[in-house]
This record gives sequence, C-alpha cells and structure tokens, in this order.
Amino acid sequence: MNATAALREQARQILESNWTGRFTRPAPRLYPHQWSWDAAFIALGWAHVDQKRAQQELRHLFRAQWRNGLVPHIVFDRRARGYFPGPQVWETHRCPHAPARKATSGVVQPPLHATAAWAIYQQATDRSAARAFLEELFPKLVAWHDYLFRERDPQGEGLVYIRHPWESGMDNAPLWDGIEQRMHLNPSDRPRYRRVDTMLVAEADRPTGAEYDRYVYLVRLFAEAGYDEARIREACPFLVQDVLFNTLLCQAEQDLAEIASVLGEDPEPFRQRARRVAEAVNRCLWDEQRALYFDYDLGVSQRIWVRMAACFTPLFASIPDGLQAARLVSHLEASGFFNWDGSRYSVPSYDPNGLGFSPVQYWRGPVWININWLLIEGLARYGYTEHAAHLCRTVRLLVERHGFYEYYHPYTGEGHGSEQFSWTAALVLDLLARRPTWMQWGVRSTRRRAVA
Repeated sequence: MNATAALREQARQILESNWTGRFTRPAPRLYPHQWSWDAAFIALGWAHVDQKRAQQELRHLFRAQWRNGLVPHIVFDRRARGYFPGPQVWETHRCPHAPARKATSGVVQPPLHATAAWAIYQQATDRSAARAFLEELFPKLVAWHDYLFRERDPQGEGLVYIRHPWESGMDNAPLWDGIEQRMHLNPSDRPRYRRVDTMLVAEADRPTGAEYDRYVYLVRLFAEAGYDEARIREACPFLVQDVLFNTLLCQAEQDLAEIASVLGEDPEPFRQRARRVAEAVNRCLWDEQRALYFDYDLGVSQRIWVRMAACFTPLFASIPDGLQAARLVSHLEASGFFNWDGSRYSVPSYDPNGLGFSPVQYWRGPVWININWLLIEGLARYGYTEHAAHLCRTVRLLVERHGFYEYYHPYTGEGHGSEQFSWTAALVLDLLARRPTWMQWGVRSTRRRAVA
C-alpha cells in the first residue's frame, strides 16, 4: 500500500470508528452528538467511500429540522449523556416549531448542506438512487434557506445575521470580543453549570469561562423568548452579519440551483438569491482600502475590524471579481496568514499579528482543516493553483506528521482539541479522491468568474 492509499485508509477508519449507526460523531469523546456543519463536511468524505452513509448523514440531521425551517446546530443522541449544554438547558419545547420527538439545540450553524448534497450526487455511481436522495432533501433545503432569508434578513438586504457565536462555527474567535465585552452580566445572569469539555481536552485549548458564561446567557435568552425570532431580535446583544456564514449561504444557493435543474425544478430563484447575497457581501462587507471582507455588528452598526482566515473565504463562492480576488491573494501572502517557506503551517485561523493571538486556543489562531479546504477551493476557482496546491500539501503534512486532530498549532504542527476528528478525516478523503492528478492532490487550473 503506497502512502496515499495508507492515508486514505486511515481517514476512512476514523469515519468508521465514529459512525454510530445513524450518524457520525465529530469525535469519540468530546462531541458525542451530531453537529450541523460537521455533518455536511463529514458527508463530503463519506461520498467517496460509502454513498449510503453520506446520504444518511444529512437525512439524520434534517429529520430534526424545525417546522419553520431552522436546522439546529446539534441533534442530541439520547444514548450519550453528560454533555453541556444539553437539552434541559436549551428548553426547545418552549417553541411550537421545534420537533417533539427530537432533542435539539435552538441555534444554527453555517449552511453548507446544499453544497454537500450536490457533491454527494456528483460523486454517485448510482445516479438514480442519488437523484431520489435529492428529491427527498430538496424541499427541506429550500425550507432551511427560506428560514434564513425570512427570519435572519428582516430588512431584505441580502445578508443574514447570526445571533450566537456558535452559529458562526467559530465559537471564540476574536471577532466577538468587543460584543462580549459589552455584555455586562449581573450575578443572576451567570447560571451555575459544569463544563465537560475542559475535562476531556486541555483547558488552554478551549474557550474561557467568561466566554462560556455569555454563551449560556444567550441560550437562556432564546429559551425565555420561546425562540421567537422577532422577540430575540429586540433583546439579543449579539446580531452579526458574518462573512463566512453568508459566503456559504451564497454557494449553497448556487448548489441548490444545480439540484433544482437535475430535478426539473426552476433554478432561477436560487440563482437570483445567490446573486443578491454576493452583491450584498461586496456592498456591505468588502473594505476597499483594506482589500478584505469584514463582519458587520448590527448592534453598533459598524464593521468588526478583525482579520480572520474566514475573511478570505468569499473566494469559495466566487463572490469577488478578478481584481478583488487578486487583492485578497496579495493580502493573504503579505499578512502572515500564508507561508511559502515551510517555517510555519498555513493558514492560521486568526491574524498572527493580532491582539490575543494564540496558536493553541480554538479559533484564536490554530490551523483548521475545514478553513483550508474552503480556501483551496476558492483559490483554485480563480486560477491560483500554486497557492491551492501549497495548502493541499500543508493539510497532508499536518495529518501525516501529527494525526487527524481538530486543529493544529501553526508553528509546530502539533494537534490540539480532539483527536480522531471526523471532518479532518472526511476532508482529507475529499481532497485525495477528487484531486488525484496534481502532485497526488491535484488542483483545477480553470478560472471561474464571479457570481453574476
């Protein structure tokens, strides 16, 4: 067995070991339930080795979809106990839209699911079965996106907002520091709880206690509002138009249009929404002087001037025009995010020169394979094949030298967070399977125009 085949088999075995019979755990101990955007990334990997499990991954998630279209960020496995915050904290029974027979959280995660569903279909050898899967999922995906545009874009700008740091997928990113500092909690606002995460992985790798207090405070606020979005908008101190979230929504709308075409449905409404999101991202989140996309804090009506790797992800959805893309790539190279010489691993999740950078603390500096995957796709779309190939090699070096971890130290490559992490394995499988010809990874060299 050659090195590539061995790596592929290691990745497959990790997915196999985390398979519960109904869905794939993100990790063996730290994450015993199903997480929303994890499920989408994991399905991308399963699509190359087991189509039935790839489809089941999304089926299981969408069986817990709320009646208003919301797709919860956690679907709880009743067999796994002890996780915090569990169903008793979320109290989703207060909302008439929540499913009665499924225990879920009451927030969402980035909408990558249509992208995953379309990829599953593209990789299928049995197109008839894959088409049936798309027919089953299509109305649920439409309802999911409709919820976001209806409830999270009340002004009809084309940008949706998130209402909790967990909804970004980047829980403790420095993006949220200013908002959290404005959240002055009274003693009665600080619920008593016992965290489980810091008992399973190093405390230095995880969000702080003060951050967690605010996470739980927001959960209580949502529950007390009965998960009524209008009431939440009035009271919630955390409302952000996030670059990464809207980027993935833009791409998901494009992929939903492709699914519609396969099913004989009209793709144009989804293409129009994708264009509207792309235009809004460029109009509202692009900063011409800094040549970068930034989040927008609706609470104080201003941009959040924090440079994250996610600021470059609009490349993934073909949102920038050619000149913007060139400026983004120049910024990527000059800012410390991208390193050619091998002295550190690309791409750290947060600006290495930024205040509070930490090479080990979750979303405050470590390298994440899913962000690299998004950037590989985005760079390749605009013809930056050498940059994309360099990131592919970086991914391979990290997993071969240090294992399939949740995230990695950008200077040493040491793995942090949970080991045997499912989306790391899944995205390695995806890179290996779809790009076998370019230095054992391969990258498309065709340029792709911006959304128009």
